Amino acid sequence: MPPLAEREIGMGFYRTSSPGVFGRLKASSDAFRVTEISSFPMPDPEGPYAVLRVVSRDWEQHELGAAIARQLGLPANSVQWSGTKDRRAVSERLLSYRGLPPDRDLDLPRVEVVEAYRARDGLVLGHHYGNAFDLHLDQLAVSPTEAVGAYREVERELRELGGFPNFFGPQRFGEVRPITHEVGRWVVRGDLARAVDVYLTGRPAGGLEGRGDAARAAYADHRDAARALREFPSEYRFERTLLEHLARGHPPSRAFRGLSRDLRLLFVHAFQSYLFNRWVTRRAADGIPLNTPVPGDEILRLGRDGSVRSQEGIPVGTDNLGECTDLVARGRALVAGPLVGFETPETEGPAGVLLDELLRAEGVDRRMFRLPSTPEIASRGAGRAVLVPLPPIWTTAEEGERVRFLFALPKGAYATVLMREFLKAGSAA
Repeated sequence: MPPLAEREIGMGFYRTSSPGVFGRLKASSDAFRVTEISSFPMPDPEGPYAVLRVVSRDWEQHELGAAIARQLGLPANSVQWSGTKDRRAVSERLLSYRGLPPDRDLDLPRVEVVEAYRARDGLVLGHHYGNAFDLHLDQLAVSPTEAVGAYREVERELRELGGFPNFFGPQRFGEVRPITHEVGRWVVRGDLARAVDVYLTGRPAGGLEGRGDAARAAYADHRDAARALREFPSEYRFERTLLEHLARGHPPSRAFRGLSRDLRLLFVHAFQSYLFNRWVTRRAADGIPLNTPVPGDEILRLGRDGSVRSQEGIPVGTDNLGECTDLVARGRALVAGPLVGFETPETEGPAGVLLDELLRAEGVDRRMFRLPSTPEIASRGAGRAVLVPLPPIWTTAEEGERVRFLFALPKGAYATVLMREFLKAGSAA
């Protein structure tokens, strides 16, 4: 059975039965290297945007963007990116903003700009193809050679099963304090006061210890925002933004809007991700196949390069079930699950019934994702592949009692979710 921390974010099963071998992932930042496979904006010497290729170590995406904006004297939230990366990692990715490339070093710790140019367009979320990973495992339960043999057995099983579950990994919900989906639940329900309170005080089971735990517990007891500003560590920038508003007497709804749109949208997306994870887990538990469509499903067509053409799915009914089943079997399409939004269709069939039951249990419905209190972060919804086809994987035993993994994944897929199948005891650091 997966560990509690994974089950609490909906990751309730392993795809494979092979035991694998536990090892430590992310023993250091250098043991988890990710390089974005970027879609470069078109260079233009007169373009209004600057595009930077940055290598960073141990930086959370929103914090890095905010720090670069401050260094360059840009408006808050002006730095954009195409995909989020793990905090505890060495990450290479593109960032963009409206303005000129920097004429000096950024002078930020553990950040290097390796390329900068002007472009006619900036980045938006999803403006990349995927990510390449170079990972090292240590503290293995057996010798590296034995571990490689066990890992290749897991790989064989995953290929036979059509891939690994396309779960959203722990990073989506907060690696240290996995509560972003809890905040998002109250945002979708329209209770921004509860959303703010969860963000300031939430401490879920399975989270790691953080410097702010004592301050959160104290604020939950005294509810004095001005006092909490003296107690919360200075680096807790988002919490302090909320507290500054509350200390001025602003209502929680105004405090919540003091956060960047990207961060507020992240809460909604995290709740959608949690619902998706739970839906996939329930689907597997109910015996509904993950790699074969059933009436009421949708499928996503794949291009020649294996990438998803569009998140707009093709509905599967009794009239086209054979054709859709054939497309999936030939690797031309994937079964899709719902990232629930206000345009998510009502569907018949076992998968649709499962979704309706899940939404009722969570106290939400599709219409709530219009978010009338915060329409700027409303979500239409989309489809997401239920499985990720297994990529080529290079697994080798190395000196120092380590095993090295090399592979690449399409955008939106998580390396930690793939690795949990090999480790079987969870992939958290």
